[in-house]
Amino acid sequence: MSSSPATNGEEPLLKRPKRKKKPSLALTQTSSSQSTPVPSLPDDLLISCFARISRLHYPALSLASKSFRSHLASPELYETRSLLGRAESCLYVCLQFPPYPNPNPRWFTLCRKPDRILTNENTSETKKKKKETSSGNILVPISVPKSPQTHRQCVVAVGSSIYSIGGPIDGSPSASVWVLDCHCHVWRKAPSMLVERENPAANVFDGKIYVAGGCRDFNSSNWMEVFDPKTQTWELVMCPLAERCKSSMYKSAVVEGRIFYMFGDGGVAYKPEDGSWEAIGALTYLELGWSWRSYCVIDNVLFCFSDSDGFEWYDSKRQVWMNMRGILRGLPNFAGHVCVKMADYGGKLAVFWTKGYKEKRIWCAVIAIERRKSDKEVWGTVEWSDPVLTIPTSFDFVRALSATV
Repeated sequence: MSSSPATNGEEPLLKRPKRKKKPSLALTQTSSSQSTPVPSLPDDLLISCFARISRLHYPALSLASKSFRSHLASPELYETRSLLGRAESCLYVCLQFPPYPNPNPRWFTLCRKPDRILTNENTSETKKKKKETSSGNILVPISVPKSPQTHRQCVVAVGSSIYSIGGPIDGSPSASVWVLDCHCHVWRKAPSMLVERENPAANVFDGKIYVAGGCRDFNSSNWMEVFDPKTQTWELVMCPLAERCKSSMYKSAVVEGRIFYMFGDGGVAYKPEDGSWEAIGALTYLELGWSWRSYCVIDNVLFCFSDSDGFEWYDSKRQVWMNMRGILRGLPNFAGHVCVKMADYGGKLAVFWTKGYKEKRIWCAVIAIERRKSDKEVWGTVEWSDPVLTIPTSFDFVRALSATV
């Protein structure tokens, strides 16, 4: 029998009763949250969830509860992150504030704005914002006890630890070493150096920290020493070229297996793998292009910045400085910006600079780096550029660096 609807005098269809409208999901969630609280998750499940979230969001998550703060600082969380392969580079910045000459160093880390709202509205304003490279990142202060005094060239990162090495402390050289644990943001004392040093140069090679210079009465046996974080021991390194190191050191970096030290009238290079030393003549392309510039090393390539030449990299095979190519939109004309800092941010170039007078703003840009044409060219692309911190007073930009957390 056919079940088609009746027409032309046939019995009309019965009207279906109207269905009650279901409350929206938002209302249901609101009502539910008001009536019954969300049950707490087991600790191991929370840690598993946190381990899969970028650490950029951790400062915002820590505001949720004391329990969250405890889990976010727990060793178990970072063990889980490591097992899951979720370890990432985290940017840190050290600033020093008055009163001088004994400034107060404060540490900041890059994170995501906790109140950032994402929208899919297809408005002209939204389209304009999409064209911009804004990331929603900011620098937030680290809540730690009073930090040790820190200097520009004696702060390095090894894994998840940041080391502050040597003096000056109260105007004198020091052998002290402090370590910032980037998991829980707590300073602890580390084994002291064998030699007291003031403004030494510290560099990391193969997980070890090489500290050179800064000692008042130095010779070939005490100019350099090395620290092994695994064994927590210091060892002196013989430097047969110590006589060339009498001038004030102004640059040092690890490039392609050698630690370079520059003095303004030449320099020296040390190769830790075989313990060999090399003298570098004055007025070389390396020295001339490196002199008095902001710089950092990324994947064994030395990058520098200057107002006149912009971003450059050193081609060690051809021994020449080359301009970085690519799309650097979002970066300002840096002429007149006296404070430009650079850092290796997990294989990308992080650039910091300041704007303003009475109220200064620190800006940050992250540039993706790519080698092209058989490594004869380096291209950069700005991923984002944002003001990340407002400082209403004078300050000294000490250092920018990244730790693996």
